[in-house]
Amino acid sequence: MQKSSFYKQLNNGVTQCQLCSHYCLIKENQAGLCSVRKNIQGELFSLVYGYPAALNADPIEKKPLFHFMPGSLAYSLGTFGCNFKCANCQNWDLSQKKGLGPFLDELIFTPPEKIVEEAIGAGCQSIAYTYNEPTIFSEYALDIMRIARENNLKNVWVSNGYMSEEALGQIIPLLDAINVDLKSLDENFYRKICGAKLKPVLDNLKILKSEQVHVEITTLIIPKTSDDPAMLKDLADFISMELDNDTPWHLTRFSPENSWQMKKLPPTSKDALFNAYDIGKEAKLNYVYIGNLPGTERENTYCPKCGQTAVRRLGYYIERFDNAGRCPDCDKNLDIIG
Repeated sequence: MQKSSFYKQLNNGVTQCQLCSHYCLIKENQAGLCSVRKNIQGELFSLVYGYPAALNADPIEKKPLFHFMPGSLAYSLGTFGCNFKCANCQNWDLSQKKGLGPFLDELIFTPPEKIVEEAIGAGCQSIAYTYNEPTIFSEYALDIMRIARENNLKNVWVSNGYMSEEALGQIIPLLDAINVDLKSLDENFYRKICGAKLKPVLDNLKILKSEQVHVEITTLIIPKTSDDPAMLKDLADFISMELDNDTPWHLTRFSPENSWQMKKLPPTSKDALFNAYDIGKEAKLNYVYIGNLPGTERENTYCPKCGQTAVRRLGYYIERFDNAGRCPDCDKNLDIIG
């Protein structure tokens, strides 16, 4: 266990966690909503510091990040626990694990230095904090991020965007890129499906963009749940007007068999994905992508000025035709880093 850097001591031994926008009030011997932060004698501890539950060298496109170091590898890690309870979660075996003691006992303590060493050894150019919500293991992530920077590795988060103002202020100086899962622009969706609120996610997206962190957004198109055209139009308009129209928007296909609590829904139809793609384009977004639908040309990067193919993708196979992030024909900046 590691003592938390993000909490307040209140009366009667209660602690207030200050890592995410839930700001959980945690009584002694109890854990927060994420299940991995516990009040022990009036002090808050992380139960997962140094205990990654998943480690892999992944293509950066798997995060998905299409405009950040295309074709590179990201050393990816996650732990148990999450501050959301998404019924559609695909990594629920990690995020929704209960009774962590026996599972943590099976893991090997891996200090931050070892993570960076393994990333370099695997030929990765970045470390991705992913699989579950990295906010809930922020102390571990931040220690790794500092050492990664010293070793010329980039830091990438895949997040639900629900971090607190206090945590975000610590994360941003060490963060190079983030993919935020903006699940819907419907408050009821966040409350019912995720057990959270929408506004903190929108506020954090605007802060991340203003601080010049590279931002990409993913929306899972769930039948009868997050596929409403009017909502998707509002979401695309938010990206275009509140962030900018160069922010990549990834539209991904829902697979019920892999979900936590939505196994009775059908998979997302191709038409629903293509309709969402068209909505993004109508909102003047320059880079809209369809994911989890192999073989579609809508996962390629095209120059928004002249239409030239700049990056061709087939799954995780990448062909780059850009000129250091610029269009090979008209020389427009394509907002590609690395």
